[in-house]
Amino acid sequence: MVQVLETVLFADPFVAMNAVGLVAFALVGASKAIRESFDLFGIAVVGLATAFAGGVTRDLLVNRVPLALSDPNEIALGLLGVGLAIGLSIALESPDDHPITLVSDAVGLAAFATAGAIVATEAGVSSFGVVAIATINAVGGGAIADILLDRTPFILFEDFYASCAVLGGVTYWIGLTIGVTGSGAAAACAAVTVGTRLAAVTYGWTLPTAQTLRPVSEKFGRDR
Repeated sequence: MVQVLETVLFADPFVAMNAVGLVAFALVGASKAIRESFDLFGIAVVGLATAFAGGVTRDLLVNRVPLALSDPNEIALGLLGVGLAIGLSIALESPDDHPITLVSDAVGLAAFATAGAIVATEAGVSSFGVVAIATINAVGGGAIADILLDRTPFILFEDFYASCAVLGGVTYWIGLTIGVTGSGAAAACAAVTVGTRLAAVTYGWTLPTAQTLRPVSEKFGRDR
């Protein structure tokens, strides 16, 4: 998988990952708005917010004008994702739960984690900064979309989601540190992120909560 991704990304990893992430996340965000019976304007707003919020935050953190405000192609890609979501809603009964949407979400997460890691590295931030910006780029849009949908951002719950982006960002940084090319590190980041996310969905991986840790501590106390 890594070799295939490296071939695709060789020309310009950031452009490829950013484009994929925009379409995928606009589709996912718009699908959520469709489920909540938003009108077409609301669907577009939530879809574009999901696609752009993480990237805008990323660009502001590295002190550059957000691409969403300077490149018209960004808006076109976001609207493409919104249009695909509307098309799926016509063809499918529950598009937000369909495997197409779930895979798109995993692909978008991987694409934006990789794009964020690339931008952070080019900006010369620390290793922590690379991982942090990769994660923010990957999950920021979803968090904003949940706020627009009047619910607590799901990345704050036990679902194994943001952790996948963290693992991807760490993989990217490790790859560069050991001498892997930028394209190779980008491919590895994308592969790790999408792979762990799809595995989490398939096997129901979650992170523990404080409530789940309490019975363990109580059992440990009784055993003593």
